[in-house]
Amino acid sequence: MRAESWVQKVTNVTTGTRVTKGQPLMEIYSPAVSSAAAEYVATISSKTTGGQGLYGRGSRQRLVNLDVPDAAIAAMEKTGSIPIAIDWLAPRDGIVLERNAIEGMRAQPGDVLFGVADSSVVWAMIDVAERDLGSLALGQPVMVKARSFPGREFSGNISVVYPQVNRETRTARVRVELANADSVLLPDLYVDAAIETGSPQPVLAVPESAVLDTGSRQAVFVDKGQGRFEPRDVKLGHRGGGYVEIREGISEGEPIVVSANFLIDAESNLKAALKGFSDAGAQP
Repeated sequence: MRAESWVQKVTNVTTGTRVTKGQPLMEIYSPAVSSAAAEYVATISSKTTGGQGLYGRGSRQRLVNLDVPDAAIAAMEKTGSIPIAIDWLAPRDGIVLERNAIEGMRAQPGDVLFGVADSSVVWAMIDVAERDLGSLALGQPVMVKARSFPGREFSGNISVVYPQVNRETRTARVRVELANADSVLLPDLYVDAAIETGSPQPVLAVPESAVLDTGSRQAVFVDKGQGRFEPRDVKLGHRGGGYVEIREGISEGEPIVVSANFLIDAESNLKAALKGFSDAGAQP
């Protein structure tokens, strides 16, 4: 409310009720609104023009500034009467998320008596791993699945990439706008999202299990035949679906180890250690 008011009556509307724009929510009596209404009705009832006409427009603007619904102002202009209580209407189509209005209560300026939200479009807030941020861009298509509705998908696009990384989870947040015409997507619902970050061009990729990653070095074992394996440094690209892109290091068609490579690596380290002991023993 924008002025001190009293709630005369509340219609049969409560939290969760779907309302339409212009639907009455409550009847309000406000001394400030009544004073402005009396002033406006007096001016429009007068037959004079000029300065008083400007005064009339100012009186109407005062009602608008008090957030009096257009329908109530139109009724004053039509009937020329001063209403005691005014029907306060829903400002938009939507769902009542908050109802604080109680019959007989006194409301101060700034008090929220009803909260009505349009849920035909909702935001999905998606947490994305830090390593994947370089693959994101505004407008990328996103497919969202709600755990409450298995088998159903909701499509949207990235509208905002927030410029902050969560220090604990090492994730950043993106906002996806989703159409919600049947209002099945509810506030605080958990969803899973798949963001299309790839290119239609084919790339060389290997299973993630084929890559030995020490943090500072990434390598794969190339099968050279006759039980011989060569560790080969590689440069990695995008990841997804259990595969990782190889940008440099191996060529298409080269046979590599995709499982048990940690055993090969462990055996190689063991042999290197034994060789080190043998070389050291031969020295004085």
